[in-house]
Amino acid sequence: MTGVTAVAHRGDPYRVRENTLGSLRSAVARGADAVEVDVRLTADGVPVLLHDATLKRLWGLDRPLGSLTAARLAELTAGRVPTLAEALAATEGTRLMLDLPGASEVAAVRPVVDAVRTCGAADRVYYCAGATAMLAVRAADPSAEIALTWTTTAPPRPALLAAVGPRWLNYRFGLVDRALADRVHADGLLLSAWTPDTRRSMRRLIADGVDSITTNRVDVLHALRPAPSP
Repeated sequence: MTGVTAVAHRGDPYRVRENTLGSLRSAVARGADAVEVDVRLTADGVPVLLHDATLKRLWGLDRPLGSLTAARLAELTAGRVPTLAEALAATEGTRLMLDLPGASEVAAVRPVVDAVRTCGAADRVYYCAGATAMLAVRAADPSAEIALTWTTTAPPRPALLAAVGPRWLNYRFGLVDRALADRVHADGLLLSAWTPDTRRSMRRLIADGVDSITTNRVDVLHALRPAPSP
């Protein structure tokens, strides 16, 4: 890995359907240091990879995920919506960034944390989402690595940072500039940015000093990173 960390957004979605095992494998093959995936729970509490609350956009089924058991989900999608355990097995040796779009309380994140532990993957998993979800993660796992997603240039309150204990602040890329990067680093945190897909934006972020970029075009980012020093 050289310089900025290359994080593949939902796998390699321009080539393979997002949040599927094929998409994750394609991203790793194209140079991803880590893969960001979205994790939600089925009706029976199984963590699976899906960004939306329903199956409509990706799978053409207007069914809420929360109304389906894992077995029924597998039937409806021919097993193409992977469980978190399957995703961890398919990316062994690669970091996974788990975004938790549906989480708002400890009960919603504990099955995710438990699955990570059961798979022996705690050392290569980190979590991202807004403050409410990340407070729930911290309560479920005091040792979790967290990227706190932040959507304003105003810094998080010190009390919130103390409660969440993030390693990263995770910003939409349009908010990031050199001054913000310097401030985040001065606070002892790492800076990640999402989701630039043009070379121009990626180059700017690298020049601004971000530590990680999450993109739908991880192969492009991989090619832009500076070569290692001799």
